[in-house]
Amino acid sequence: MALRVPPIFVVFIAGLLIWAVARYLPFAPILIPGNNLAAGLLAAIGAVVIVLGVAAFRRAKTTLNPLQPGDASVLVASGIYRFSRNPMYLGFAILLLAWVIYLSAWPAVLVVAAYVAYMSRFQIKPEERALGARFGQAFVEYKQAVPRWIWF
Repeated sequence: MALRVPPIFVVFIAGLLIWAVARYLPFAPILIPGNNLAAGLLAAIGAVVIVLGVAAFRRAKTTLNPLQPGDASVLVASGIYRFSRNPMYLGFAILLLAWVIYLSAWPAVLVVAAYVAYMSRFQIKPEERALGARFGQAFVEYKQAVPRWIWF
């Protein structure tokens, strides 16, 4: 792995940065009617995506440890993993976006973008190298068939 930072720690730091933007940066908040409802709905979607990802790993009886992807015993490609190779990270990104909306801290959407970029570079790419080494052609085919996040 390029860095050995637990992904949940990265999410926590991103959440704190979003809060700091909302609290300390001078900008006029854009208040959208129903933003709390939208934030709640997005948070629920993010949580469901995370839970579905975890459940798929548990059903497959493979490791959930993101710092040891080479320990995976099975290539999980079913359930939510048919739509995203990284539903847990996607779910966290959705939760962070919900936090931005809840706080009406629109400039902090850049923090969410930074989270996606950071996770892609320092967590997902090393995981993919480990999974490629472990599962070979099956992982290559999976990568070709399923997007990393959901949009690309």
